[in-house]
Amino acid sequence: MMISLLVLIFVEPNLIISTMIDQSKDVVSLCINLLAIYAVWLGILEIVEQSGLGEKLSKLLSPLIKKLFKINDNEQIKYISYNISSNLLGLGNAATPSGIKAVKCMEKDLKHTKFAMLMLLVVNSTGIQLLPTTIIGLRASAGSVSASDIIFPTIISSVVTTVICVCLLFLYKKFKKL
Repeated sequence: MMISLLVLIFVEPNLIISTMIDQSKDVVSLCINLLAIYAVWLGILEIVEQSGLGEKLSKLLSPLIKKLFKINDNEQIKYISYNISSNLLGLGNAATPSGIKAVKCMEKDLKHTKFAMLMLLVVNSTGIQLLPTTIIGLRASAGSVSASDIIFPTIISSVVTTVICVCLLFLYKKFKKL
Protein backbone atom coordinates (compact mmCIF):
# COMPACT_ATOMS: atom_id res chain seq x y z
CA MET A 1 0.00 0.00 0.00
CA MET A 2 2.82 2.38 0.87
CA ILE A 3 4.55 1.70 -2.45
CA SER A 4 1.28 2.36 -4.30
CA LEU A 5 0.84 5.65 -2.45
CA LEU A 6 4.39 6.72 -3.22
CA VAL A 7 4.00 5.89 -6.91
CA LEU A 8 0.66 7.71 -7.00
CA ILE A 9 2.21 10.80 -5.39
CA PHE A 10 4.69 11.08 -8.25
CA VAL A 11 2.45 9.92 -11.10
CA GLU A 12 -0.94 11.50 -10.31
CA PRO A 13 -1.08 13.12 -6.88
CA ASN A 14 -4.59 14.46 -7.45
CA LEU A 15 -5.98 10.88 -7.44
CA ILE A 16 -4.79 9.95 -3.94
CA ILE A 17 -7.66 11.32 -1.88
CA SER A 18 -10.41 10.50 -4.39
CA THR A 19 -9.14 6.93 -4.77
CA MET A 20 -8.91 6.43 -1.01
CA ILE A 21 -12.44 7.77 -0.51
CA ASP A 22 -13.90 5.64 -3.32
CA GLN A 23 -12.24 2.51 -1.99
CA SER A 24 -13.41 3.28 1.56
CA LYS A 25 -16.99 3.45 0.26
CA ASP A 26 -16.52 0.07 -1.40
CA VAL A 27 -15.20 -1.44 1.83
CA VAL A 28 -18.14 -0.11 3.86
CA SER A 29 -20.57 -1.47 1.25
CA LEU A 30 -18.90 -4.88 1.37
CA CYS A 31 -19.09 -4.92 5.16
CA ILE A 32 -22.80 -4.14 5.08
CA ASN A 33 -23.38 -6.94 2.54
CA LEU A 34 -21.43 -9.40 4.69
CA LEU A 35 -23.32 -8.29 7.78
CA ALA A 36 -26.62 -9.03 6.05
CA ILE A 37 -25.41 -12.47 4.92
CA TYR A 38 -24.23 -13.40 8.41
CA ALA A 39 -27.37 -12.03 10.08
CA VAL A 40 -29.55 -14.28 7.95
CA TRP A 41 -27.49 -17.41 8.49
CA LEU A 42 -26.85 -16.83 12.18
CA GLY A 43 -30.60 -16.39 12.56
CA ILE A 44 -31.16 -19.70 10.81
CA LEU A 45 -28.59 -21.36 13.08
CA GLU A 46 -30.36 -19.92 16.13
CA ILE A 47 -33.66 -21.36 14.89
CA VAL A 48 -31.93 -24.70 14.37
CA GLU A 49 -30.62 -24.61 17.94
CA GLN A 50 -33.93 -23.46 19.49
CA SER A 51 -35.96 -26.06 17.58
CA GLY A 52 -33.83 -28.94 18.80
CA LEU A 53 -32.59 -29.70 15.32
CA GLY A 54 -29.07 -29.05 16.56
CA GLU A 55 -29.40 -31.88 19.06
CA LYS A 56 -30.66 -34.18 16.30
CA LEU A 57 -27.78 -33.14 14.08
CA SER A 58 -25.41 -33.78 16.97
CA LYS A 59 -26.80 -37.31 17.35
CA LEU A 60 -26.55 -37.86 13.60
CA LEU A 61 -22.92 -36.71 13.48
CA SER A 62 -22.03 -38.32 16.83
CA PRO A 63 -20.70 -41.65 15.48
CA LEU A 64 -18.51 -39.87 12.94
CA ILE A 65 -17.26 -37.35 15.50
CA LYS A 66 -16.50 -40.07 18.07
CA LYS A 67 -14.51 -42.04 15.51
CA LEU A 68 -12.74 -39.07 13.95
CA PHE A 69 -12.06 -37.02 17.09
CA LYS A 70 -11.60 -39.93 19.52
CA ILE A 71 -13.88 -38.35 22.17
CA ASN A 72 -16.99 -39.45 24.06
CA ASP A 73 -18.05 -36.30 25.91
CA ASN A 74 -21.58 -35.31 24.78
CA GLU A 75 -20.99 -31.58 25.29
CA GLN A 76 -17.85 -31.64 23.15
CA ILE A 77 -19.66 -33.66 20.49
CA LYS A 78 -22.54 -31.16 20.46
CA TYR A 79 -20.28 -28.14 19.95
CA ILE A 80 -18.16 -29.92 17.36
CA SER A 81 -21.29 -30.93 15.43
CA TYR A 82 -22.52 -27.31 15.47
CA ASN A 83 -19.11 -26.25 14.25
CA ILE A 84 -19.03 -28.81 11.45
CA SER A 85 -22.60 -28.04 10.37
CA SER A 86 -21.78 -24.31 10.21
CA ASN A 87 -18.78 -25.07 8.04
CA LEU A 88 -20.87 -27.37 5.82
CA LEU A 89 -23.20 -24.43 5.21
CA GLY A 90 -20.24 -22.21 4.34
CA LEU A 91 -20.51 -20.11 7.49
CA GLY A 92 -16.91 -20.17 8.66
CA ASN A 93 -17.29 -17.15 10.94
CA ALA A 94 -20.52 -18.51 12.40
CA ALA A 95 -18.65 -21.72 13.23
CA THR A 96 -16.15 -19.88 15.41
CA PRO A 97 -18.24 -19.58 18.62
CA SER A 98 -19.07 -23.30 18.69
CA GLY A 99 -15.45 -24.15 17.93
CA ILE A 100 -14.28 -22.00 20.84
CA LYS A 101 -16.82 -23.65 23.16
CA ALA A 102 -15.67 -27.09 22.02
CA VAL A 103 -12.03 -26.23 22.73
CA LYS A 104 -12.94 -24.84 26.18
CA CYS A 105 -14.68 -28.12 26.96
CA MET A 106 -11.63 -30.05 25.77
CA GLU A 107 -9.24 -27.96 27.88
CA LYS A 108 -10.51 -29.72 31.02
CA ASP A 109 -8.68 -32.90 30.04
CA LEU A 110 -5.76 -31.94 27.81
CA LYS A 111 -4.09 -35.30 28.24
CA HIS A 112 -6.92 -37.06 26.39
CA THR A 113 -8.15 -34.29 24.10
CA LYS A 114 -4.98 -33.00 22.45
CA PHE A 115 -5.67 -35.07 19.34
CA ALA A 116 -9.31 -33.89 19.26
CA MET A 117 -8.14 -30.27 19.36
CA LEU A 118 -5.76 -30.89 16.48
CA MET A 119 -8.52 -32.63 14.53
CA LEU A 120 -10.85 -29.69 15.14
CA LEU A 121 -8.14 -27.36 13.86
CA VAL A 122 -7.67 -29.49 10.74
CA VAL A 123 -11.39 -29.83 10.03
CA ASN A 124 -11.92 -26.08 10.50
CA SER A 125 -8.90 -25.11 8.46
CA THR A 126 -9.88 -27.26 5.51
CA GLY A 127 -13.61 -26.58 5.99
CA ILE A 128 -15.77 -28.92 3.93
CA GLN A 129 -18.49 -26.75 2.44
CA LEU A 130 -21.60 -28.16 0.82
CA LEU A 131 -23.01 -24.70 0.34
CA PRO A 132 -20.46 -21.86 0.28
CA THR A 133 -23.02 -19.24 1.29
CA THR A 134 -20.57 -16.46 2.13
CA ILE A 135 -18.80 -16.67 -1.23
CA ILE A 136 -22.10 -16.96 -3.10
CA GLY A 137 -23.36 -13.88 -1.22
CA LEU A 138 -20.19 -11.95 -2.01
CA ARG A 139 -20.38 -12.90 -5.68
CA ALA A 140 -24.06 -11.95 -5.84
CA SER A 141 -23.43 -8.60 -4.16
CA ALA A 142 -20.62 -7.94 -6.65
CA GLY A 143 -23.07 -8.44 -9.52
CA SER A 144 -22.14 -11.97 -10.61
CA VAL A 145 -24.53 -13.37 -13.20
CA SER A 146 -24.15 -16.91 -11.85
CA ALA A 147 -22.99 -16.58 -8.27
CA SER A 148 -23.62 -20.23 -7.47
CA ASP A 149 -21.32 -21.66 -10.17
CA ILE A 150 -18.70 -22.29 -7.52
CA ILE A 151 -20.70 -24.87 -5.53
CA PHE A 152 -19.42 -28.03 -7.25
CA PRO A 153 -15.73 -26.99 -7.43
CA THR A 154 -15.89 -25.87 -3.80
CA ILE A 155 -17.30 -29.23 -2.67
CA ILE A 156 -14.65 -31.17 -4.58
CA SER A 157 -11.69 -29.09 -3.42
CA SER A 158 -12.78 -28.90 0.22
CA VAL A 159 -13.54 -32.64 0.49
CA VAL A 160 -10.22 -33.63 -1.10
CA THR A 161 -8.30 -31.20 1.12
CA THR A 162 -10.06 -32.37 4.28
CA VAL A 163 -9.53 -36.07 3.54
CA ILE A 164 -5.83 -35.55 2.84
CA CYS A 165 -5.30 -33.46 5.98
CA VAL A 166 -7.23 -35.87 8.22
CA CYS A 167 -5.16 -38.78 6.88
CA LEU A 168 -1.96 -36.81 7.51
CA LEU A 169 -3.07 -36.09 11.09
CA PHE A 170 -3.75 -39.79 11.72
CA LEU A 171 -0.28 -40.58 10.32
CA TYR A 172 1.20 -37.94 12.60
CA LYS A 173 -0.66 -39.43 15.56
CA LYS A 174 0.63 -42.89 14.72
CA PHE A 175 4.26 -41.79 14.65
CA LYS A 176 4.19 -39.15 17.41
CA LYS A 177 1.95 -41.07 19.84
CA LEU A 178 -0.51 -38.26 20.60
